Amino acid sequence: MSEVSIALLGSGFVAEFYMQGLANVHGHRVMANYSRAEARAKNFAERWSIPEWTTDLAKLVSRTDIDLYIIALPNEAHLPVSLDLSRAGKNQVCTKPLGRTREEAKAMLEAAVRSGATHGYAETEVFAPCVVKARQMIEQGGIGRVLWVRSRESHSGPHSPHFWDVDKTGGGALNDLGCHCIEAARYFFGKQDKIVEVMAWGARLVHHDKTQGEDNALLVLKFSSGGIGHCELSWTTKGGLDLRNEIHGSDGSVFTDVTRGTPIAAFTTGSAGYVVEKADSDVGWTRPLPEEAFAYGYQAEMRHFVECVSGRATPRETYEDGYVVNCVLDAGYESMRSGKWVRVEY
Repeated sequence: MSEVSIALLGSGFVAEFYMQGLANVHGHRVMANYSRAEARAKNFAERWSIPEWTTDLAKLVSRTDIDLYIIALPNEAHLPVSLDLSRAGKNQVCTKPLGRTREEAKAMLEAAVRSGATHGYAETEVFAPCVVKARQMIEQGGIGRVLWVRSRESHSGPHSPHFWDVDKTGGGALNDLGCHCIEAARYFFGKQDKIVEVMAWGARLVHHDKTQGEDNALLVLKFSSGGIGHCELSWTTKGGLDLRNEIHGSDGSVFTDVTRGTPIAAFTTGSAGYVVEKADSDVGWTRPLPEEAFAYGYQAEMRHFVECVSGRATPRETYEDGYVVNCVLDAGYESMRSGKWVRVEY
């Protein structure tokens, strides 16, 4: 396939990052943008020089000149849109989390497999350059056997009011941020090492007027090897996105820090402009993050999915991975309610 033609479904926050990532990927062309609102679709297409925009999803799915559909829509739209694409036999990539529940993710996975088309799970964390490098060091045997992984993702809360609605999204901070940490832990331990049991805590500590979900959560993952994953999630942390991993092995440790250890430090008395995702202030001491789309993994994952469609190869993150993450999240919420360790049912 000489050039992969893409339809981007969505025109919000994650769609912006996907376009930033795709801007540095060869061998593709974004042909059309879909949004549920006409003004948003038109504005997005104009800003990114996309030739066509539409609010007619059925018409876009029926086209024969689109090689890959990227789902960058709100959580409640993932299932129906994905099923439409599978029925039409289309290649598709979906943002995280795959479904709002294990059942939704299972339906998406089974339909995509039946379609025979490519399906990719767009989990940026395991495509981030520093995370990929950490995995390479593990594969080299640099830290021996992985024993414990600690992952933290936190910020001051979702960028859009939509994401505070747990009925539409599937959950609070655990659902929104935990999916990244779960997949990071699976990546570091190796996917053959299954998560067998979880323990979780969550509470609404600050945002009582915004959400019915938890704005802080802890999740402990017990792996079949005996290893432990420790996930820290928060919607109440000030200072911008905090994205860190620690991987501790029998012979060493690896640490990644994408947002708190940037190569730029600044003190400004006036606005510094855009600083970093979820920044709460752009004055005083700031740590701007250059090339966010690269640092977070958007560019690498978009390149990977484009290459997989072009070469008819299976992505290293598929809907099966998204389904596993949803299974772990569901067990986490069960543990949060019961206060007990819960077996993960796949």
